[in-house]
Amino acid sequence: MSSDPKRDLLRHTLATLAYRGGKAVRGASPEFAGFTSACRTPAQVLAHIGDLLDWALSMAEGKQRWQNSEPVPWEKEVARFFAAAKAFDDFLASSNPLAVPAERLFQGPIADALTHVGQIAMMRRLAGIPIKGENYFQAEITTGRVGADQAAPVREF
Repeated sequence: MSSDPKRDLLRHTLATLAYRGGKAVRGASPEFAGFTSACRTPAQVLAHIGDLLDWALSMAEGKQRWQNSEPVPWEKEVARFFAAAKAFDDFLASSNPLAVPAERLFQGPIADALTHVGQIAMMRRLAGIPIKGENYFQAEITTGRVGADQAAPVREF
């Protein structure tokens, strides 16, 4: 951990995003990517989450840039999600200074990404492939663990 508690909290929040996002996408078939309801498809939402994480990294580096990515096949989009989370976490774990306040990174792209992970979880239920509820307070979420290799749930219901 760094000596900056705000940066440490951002990293733990990013690990939480990876854990919850991993649960939301794990076991979803490629067909789920195109599920339609009254909103964007799961693939479009996941592509947007990747864009949010890329945007957060660009702001942290002081090179703010935004992109609207077209979704790629589901497996590649899931891999992009974890790769973007890792790139951002790697920067946060470094000694490079944040070019913007940590609070702004949280209130903007990170909070938005958390909201969209919930959207994917809701879409799973609508598509008839729900994920189990979980006591996330008890989950084994570890700062720096932002890849697909997440711990097994501790208490699902």
